[in-house]
Amino acid sequence: MEIKRSAAGAVLIFALGFVLGVNSERLEQSVADRTSALGYAASLPDTGAAYASYEKGDHATALRLARPLAEQGDARAQSLLGSIYYSGRGAPRDDLEATKWFSLAADQGDAAAQFRLGLMYSEGHGVPQDHAEAAEWYQRAANERYAQAQYNLGLLYANGEGVAQDNVQAHLWFNLAAVHFPASDTRNRNAALNSRDVVARKLTREQLAEAQKLAREWKPVRLAQHGGGTS
Repeated sequence: MEIKRSAAGAVLIFALGFVLGVNSERLEQSVADRTSALGYAASLPDTGAAYASYEKGDHATALRLARPLAEQGDARAQSLLGSIYYSGRGAPRDDLEATKWFSLAADQGDAAAQFRLGLMYSEGHGVPQDHAEAAEWYQRAANERYAQAQYNLGLLYANGEGVAQDNVQAHLWFNLAAVHFPASDTRNRNAALNSRDVVARKLTREQLAEAQKLAREWKPVRLAQHGGGTS
């Protein structure tokens, strides 16, 4: 199943099913996201058990384990709960509930939730469609070196959706995404490299040099707490 063109490990791999795709002439996003649960299990055993249950297909147990932790304010459990409602695995699909839990986790700095909240704003699922709001959430996750968000941010700049169209910035973010996707994730890494090359053909020599310099010198920027969000 493909979604619109608009912007649009690890011991355990948490898959929602979003996959990046690109051809030689167009930049696109199809349904897709893989997030590592590594670290969740290491620092928060109960949360790790919830992720492990979800990965094994025991979605009811994942929901049962994640909900009390989410209600106590655990960002990773909130992110998982959002994913359960967004995917409809373990509970009926409910975009409003997904948005609620993603928003709570994203406001605490959870990069996976920030990315997924960006997706929901991109597509208008559970929230009004708002590409500028999507760009802000992608930017926050991108600053955490979240490769999928860096890729989607590149798409926004390439297409001029939610941000001013800027091929130098698009090249920068595709380049960073290619670096930050795990070497084992060849599909998404190649998609980022291919997208970068598509954009590179639209740049002058000076613009390409600028984009490459920006990538070499890039450092994460900590943004002020988001003032919007959802209720």
